Amino acid sequence: MPATVPTSTVSRLIQVPFCSGQIGLDPASGALVGDGDVEAETRQVLANLQAVLAAAGASPRQVVRTTVFLADLADFARVNALYAEVFGGGVSPARACVEVAALPKGARVEIDCIAVLG
Repeated sequence: MPATVPTSTVSRLIQVPFCSGQIGLDPASGALVGDGDVEAETRQVLANLQAVLAAAGASPRQVVRTTVFLADLADFARVNALYAEVFGGGVSPARACVEVAALPKGARVEIDCIAVLG
């Protein structure tokens, strides 16, 4: 995923990839997907996060911590249901969910994570 601001999409300290927050950008066009549909946007966020993890040699099963940023906490249940499809099997990572005033490009959802390899 290309960075939209001056940052790394993932950095790795020893065996610990730290993944920058991902929003629902289409990797091919760079456009925000979903046109206001939080579920479509969340699916893209999760796909982007999985791609960044794979680039670091990790998978969702190795994620130990996530932070979910929502522009509106009213979206929590819908986002959480999709999140559980990726991170709900077995031992789920520790997580915080925070409502924020705004996200880049008008996004409604952003998720970052930390994984542990090995």
